[in-house]
Amino acid sequence: MSVQTEGTDTAGKPAVRKARVPAPPRGADGASRASSRRGAGVPYLLLLPALLATVILLGWPLVKNGMLSFQNLNPRQLIQHLTEWNGFANYREVLTEAEFWHVVERSVFFTAANVVLIMGAGTLIGLLLARLGKKMRLTLLVGLVLAWAMPVVAATTVYQWLFAQRFGVVNWVLDKLGWHSMADHNWLETQFSTFAVVTLLIVWMSVPFVAINLYAATTTIPRELYEAASLDGAGAWKSFTSVTLPFLRPFLYSTTFLEVIWVFKSFTQIFAMNEGGPDHLTETLPIYAYVQGVGNQHFGVGAAISFLTILALLIITSYYLRMVLKQEEDEL
Repeated sequence: MSVQTEGTDTAGKPAVRKARVPAPPRGADGASRASSRRGAGVPYLLLLPALLATVILLGWPLVKNGMLSFQNLNPRQLIQHLTEWNGFANYREVLTEAEFWHVVERSVFFTAANVVLIMGAGTLIGLLLARLGKKMRLTLLVGLVLAWAMPVVAATTVYQWLFAQRFGVVNWVLDKLGWHSMADHNWLETQFSTFAVVTLLIVWMSVPFVAINLYAATTTIPRELYEAASLDGAGAWKSFTSVTLPFLRPFLYSTTFLEVIWVFKSFTQIFAMNEGGPDHLTETLPIYAYVQGVGNQHFGVGAAISFLTILALLIITSYYLRMVLKQEEDEL
C-alpha cells in the first residue's frame, strides 16, 4: 500500500514521492468483526440472570394459575389428589354472575378515583418541591420518603387506629371541634366511608412516588427555556404549559400507567382494613378472587378470576405501549 507525499527536488521545486505504508495484517478485519459480534452479545448475557429469575418467579406461577383455572379444584380433589379438567366451566360460571360484573365496575371506579387523586396531589407537591428552598425541600423530601417507605401492613394498622370507632384520633378531634355526633362514629360501617378511608391510605402511600419522581424530572428542564419564555412575555401559567408540561408529559404518562396497575391490584390495604366489608361491598377483583378461591375453597374459580384480572392488566399495558409508540412516531 502506498500514499503520495509532497517534498522538494534538488532544484527546489516541489516533487511528489510515493511512500510505502505497511498493510494491516491478514485476518485483522475478521478479528475486529468477531470482537464486535462478541461485544454485541454482552448485554444479552448480562440480562440473562434477570430473565431467568423472571421466568422462574413469575412465568411458572402464571402458567400454574392458568392450568388451575381449567380445573374443578375443591377440597375433595385436594384430599384425594385428583385432577379434574372442566374446560371453560369456571370462566362461564364467573362471567355469567352478576356479582362479578358489579365487582369489575367497583374496581374500575375505585382505581380511577385513586389514580386521579394520586396524580393530582403528586404533581402539585412535585412542582412545589421544585420551588422550595433547600432546607424546606429537604424536610419535605424526608417526610415523603418516610411515608413511602412505611410497610403496607404497618400503614394500614396506623389508619385503623386513627379511624377507630371508640378510641380513634379522628373521632376525638372531630368531637373536640364541635361535631359531637362523630365521637363514636364507625368509619367502616358503610361502603362509601370504608372506601374513603382506604382511598386516603392508598393516596397517602402513593403520592411520594409521584412527587419525588416529578421533582427529579423538573431538574432536567433547561433554565434557558424559562428565560426565553419570560423574554417573550410569558407568565407563570404560559411557562408551565409551553415549557414544563411538554417535558413532563412522558413522565406523567408512565407514572399514571404504573399507578393504574398498582391501585388496580391493591389487596393488602382493603383486606386488612375491613376484609372487603361491610357485606362484601368493598371487594375489588383481587379481594373477590381471594374470597372465592381461598375463602370459599373454590380454587379453580378463584384462579379463573385472577387470570381475568391479569388479562385486564395486559389490556391496559397494551394500550399504554401503543400510546407510547404513537408518541415516539409523532416525535420522529
